[in-house]
Amino acid sequence: MEKLSLKSGIVKDIIIVVIGIAIIWIGLRVAFGTENPFYVVSSGSMIPNLQIFDVIVVQGHVTFDQLKIGDIIVFNRPDGHDKVIVHRVAEILNQDPRVIRTKGDANPGSIPGTDFPITKNDYIGKVVYVVPQIGYVTRILTPPINYIIIAVIVGIMLVKQFGKPKSGDILSDKDKTDSDESGTDKSLSSDKSYLTNDTDPVETNTNSESQNKDSDK
Repeated sequence: MEKLSLKSGIVKDIIIVVIGIAIIWIGLRVAFGTENPFYVVSSGSMIPNLQIFDVIVVQGHVTFDQLKIGDIIVFNRPDGHDKVIVHRVAEILNQDPRVIRTKGDANPGSIPGTDFPITKNDYIGKVVYVVPQIGYVTRILTPPINYIIIAVIVGIMLVKQFGKPKSGDILSDKDKTDSDESGTDKSLSSDKSYLTNDTDPVETNTNSESQNKDSDK
């Protein structure tokens, strides 16, 4: 009887933990307005602002129309939707319908078919928080344990930050001064010489095993 009671207690605890994790996950998805609020950076074209294995928290409640020059966003690669990319908004190409161009901070230029043209249908969300290097967990442990640990760590850090005044977007002072009122990035030339096919985008690993891919770098 004691063994049976012990087994029943263990099963009950497991069920409680599973339900608790499910509630937390659903709550995070609702709070951040996106199907997957966490991504792991898997290549280096956003260095030094984003490092490989950083975990980024994405806010889907920031609409596509609210984006401005300098915002770091996550989006599906417009040419095929075959990769999830995280790059910085570099230019508003058109207002109605809105079309934007992005660029990796470490890349010399924007990549056609990857950085532009980006529309509302490609957009996933804006990066609002970065947790350095905990993406290493995805290499050490197997799903779903790794994602549970990441969710717990990120959740704790977000709770600790809750209620504190916002420190601003993930932008350096130089990034902010590089934009002008016309919606273009002064760091890029006006003769469209920013175009390049030779650089790689920052890809991200999503919070599911089927989408956990390394970058091509």
